[in-house]
Amino acid sequence: MTEQLLQWQFLSVTLNFNDKNSNTSFFNGIVFRFFNRGFDLNMKTILVILLGLIISGCAANKNIEGYKGKLPFIESTTTKEKLRAIPKLDGQPKITIAVYRFSDLTGQRKPSTKFSQLSTAVTQGGSTFVIDALKEVSDGDWFQVLEREGLDNLIKERQLIRSTRVEYDGEADVGNILKPLTFAGLLIEGSIVGYDSNIQSGGKGARYLGIGISEQYRVDQVTVSMRIVAVQTGEILLTTQVTKTIASHSKGGDVFTFLDLNTKALELESGVAVNEPVTYAIRTAIEYAILDLIKTGKDKGYWKYKENKVKGLHEK
Repeated sequence: MTEQLLQWQFLSVTLNFNDKNSNTSFFNGIVFRFFNRGFDLNMKTILVILLGLIISGCAANKNIEGYKGKLPFIESTTTKEKLRAIPKLDGQPKITIAVYRFSDLTGQRKPSTKFSQLSTAVTQGGSTFVIDALKEVSDGDWFQVLEREGLDNLIKERQLIRSTRVEYDGEADVGNILKPLTFAGLLIEGSIVGYDSNIQSGGKGARYLGIGISEQYRVDQVTVSMRIVAVQTGEILLTTQVTKTIASHSKGGDVFTFLDLNTKALELESGVAVNEPVTYAIRTAIEYAILDLIKTGKDKGYWKYKENKVKGLHEK
């Protein structure tokens, strides 16, 4: 039987379909393999086969290039809605707060079972999410957020304005004096302190008479730390750590059978995988950390807001 199998000559054709967007990754594949016994692969036949594969490949590439995906969109989160629902400050002016770099301290690279990745496992732009979250608190009525991460560029631009005004307008014009920068009363700092991959994984499957189905899942975890510091004294007033899980799920099925008196084999495969974006998880973790700092600061008397309940502040 083994010698007969070695004498079989076969033709293999593989078709793959990919469909990706910002939140999910889909992979659908169908593989057909037909094994023919006694098929003479002469030069003419080989050329015909190669020509057919080239034509079909060009058509497939044309379809892939023509797919442009969805239009850009602004993605909201549940935690952002909770930030907007926070009541306004009760008899207090806006709180001036400065945001410096929100760094990645995990040192993790993107997980891969094949080779080492150069790309980091988490985003390096965490400060962007911090600024956005602070501006969303009570629709922007809580914090006056000051630029500090790009402070060098800001100072250079102010120096350019000052030198231009002195050179062309003169120093005597009092109304032409550049206003001083606003200093912050509070400083918010933090970092992404942990990224643990594959903390939980599992699945299930079954196969009978060449027909099988399977389902798998995997859970990663990211942790962010955040604190608020009083600028005048350097005292750390509030601190928090927030952990967010990142879920991945896949399922699929396949069929493998022999046809035509065991002289032809047919194999079918299909599957789909859904992965939660790591950036989305970090964003929601940062927003929830700010929610927790606001609630804790109110309990400690650092600020006051109206007593109407903040819906879902500590709900999971």
